[in-house]
Amino acid sequence: MGPTFYAQVGGRPFFENLVNEFYRGVATDPVLKPMYPEDDLGPAAERLTMFLEQFWGGPTTYSEQRGHPRLRQRHQPFKVNPDSRDRWLNHMRAAVDKAALPPLQRDQLWDYLERAAFAMLNTFDE
Repeated sequence: MGPTFYAQVGGRPFFENLVNEFYRGVATDPVLKPMYPEDDLGPAAERLTMFLEQFWGGPTTYSEQRGHPRLRQRHQPFKVNPDSRDRWLNHMRAAVDKAALPPLQRDQLWDYLERAAFAMLNTFDE
């Protein structure tokens, strides 16, 4: 068994850069930004970084601090419709592209992120 995806992409620095780039887009998005309870996106960025690290084979800090991820349950209070999903994916796509991963890792990461975004859909209401 080889190194984890986490190790292959460079560990925490990779995920911090990815998430920070993603939230640069979210910060200016009129649909997504209001979904974040804190004025400062820093806490949300830290939670997403910890989640991605854990998911991809890094430290289990997310679960140690927050318990089971329960992604659908945690997103239920927010209106995740096709528009917000697509906006989320557009900002994440820009972050993934900027990361300039080798094709295998890029495709593996994007496949997960896209599936996760579609799984969070909880309404078709505008």
